[in-house]
Amino acid sequence: MNRKRAFNLEAALLDPALAFDQPQDVVTARDLPRDVKLHLLQQWERDARALAVAEEEGMTGGEESMLARVLRAQLDLGVEESPAPAQTTKHGT
Repeated sequence: MNRKRAFNLEAALLDPALAFDQPQDVVTARDLPRDVKLHLLQQWERDARALAVAEEEGMTGGEESMLARVLRAQLDLGVEESPAPAQTTKHGT
């Protein structure tokens, strides 16, 4: 597993990018149950959407968005793409 440092689940649930290099690393983590993986990827998605909004508003330092990678990792775990809500915010909710 490609973890950046010693694994701390509580910290990872708040910021998965601190514990994993890529969203796909969450998918391939053998020692995590599926529901934890989904939670990690959902948090990573929220973070990626927030970053995308900040980029759109010119408020970032050029960090790479992980949104496409996170969505792909969710699909790899069997999460089906949900139809877009009728009215969405910039954060996708």
